[in-house]
Amino acid sequence: MEVVIVGAGIGGLVTALALYNKGHKPVLYESVGAMREWGVGINLLPHAVRVLTELGLAERLLSTGIETAELLYFSKHGQRIWREPRGLEAGYAWPQISIHRGVLHGILQSEVSRRLGPDAIRTSHHLATLETHGSLPRLCFVDRVRDEHVLEREADLVIGADGIHSVVRSALYPDERPPIWNGAILWRAITESAPILSGRSMFMAGHANQKFVCYPISKCHWDAGRSLTNWVAELRFDPGQPFRREDWSRGADIGDFLPSFETWCFDWLDIPALIRGTDAVLEYPMVDKDPVERWSFGPVTLLGDAAHPMYPIGSNGASQAILDADALARAMADYADPVEALQAYEQERLTTTSAIVWANRGQGPEQVMQMVEDRAPDGFADLDDVISQTELETIAARYKKVAGFDRDRLNRLRDD
Repeated sequence: MEVVIVGAGIGGLVTALALYNKGHKPVLYESVGAMREWGVGINLLPHAVRVLTELGLAERLLSTGIETAELLYFSKHGQRIWREPRGLEAGYAWPQISIHRGVLHGILQSEVSRRLGPDAIRTSHHLATLETHGSLPRLCFVDRVRDEHVLEREADLVIGADGIHSVVRSALYPDERPPIWNGAILWRAITESAPILSGRSMFMAGHANQKFVCYPISKCHWDAGRSLTNWVAELRFDPGQPFRREDWSRGADIGDFLPSFETWCFDWLDIPALIRGTDAVLEYPMVDKDPVERWSFGPVTLLGDAAHPMYPIGSNGASQAILDADALARAMADYADPVEALQAYEQERLTTTSAIVWANRGQGPEQVMQMVEDRAPDGFADLDDVISQTELETIAARYKKVAGFDRDRLNRLRDD
């Protein structure tokens, strides 16, 4: 069977490995001319780490990433609202791993090339058109740099893993409106620093209109008593004003956002100093799309951000793409007919991911920071006077169930 994966990002690469484990040898087509390690930090939740472990990648991930030990929420005044253990510290059978996105991508790319062969990833192949009206899907690829046609081919199965601006999705939904901006701009960067809090902590501070996210992503820095610290500064603006198309590689000036964080000097972290310590900042408007009713049309389907672009809340974007890959590979093993397999994959994943998209629009588990901001904007002497432990626990537990990493349910997969 000729299987084509459009897009060699995290979702596409994991899908290739998962399908290879089930006896398939897909070919990936990627728009960029050279695969390089770029980006900033990313979190892999335990349910995604389970999938990567089954693919034989755990040792490589743990040799470079950080096993996240705890998640904390703080107010804009640096007062702690919530703390919970994470990964193995929370009793999961698999860790939560914070890692450099580029390093993760490099690990996946090298494994695909090693297992499927050096020609498994075809770079400088941007999908220009996808025709689905014949007996088999027909794809036309171009080299965007040279502005020339490079390949036209058919395939038995096409998996669109080509991100939020998916050409595959556009072919299936030609009248869909552009990504929806909620008014928030994210500035992402990495700074080498002293360890923060436990040294393996992930924290968020602020509220819906202004937030700072921070966590370490490098084991070698940890081993040396330092931290390669990934951070995200977020500000919300009028969503009715124009915004620039999102692009992970677009540079930014810290002067665009640092003034808003100048007073965020807590007794446990000087945030302005951390911001000033970086060499480069990337800017990204927070966008998503409304869930669609279906992903699969005959032998064509969607995966990852192409299927369910969501706000980066709850550390779920990459993890859900990895879960998609696992579900698709299992369905392909269970059904001889690839069209039936795609329907089964969609049935397993579409409703779940749609619920996460809606939950993330409501701030997901981070909503507790806004609740404290609404109730105690000037700070608090006793957190219990502002929000109860029961409220905090309920919100955290509810999101874990929505996102599929309820501990007890997930651990049963190990026992099975």
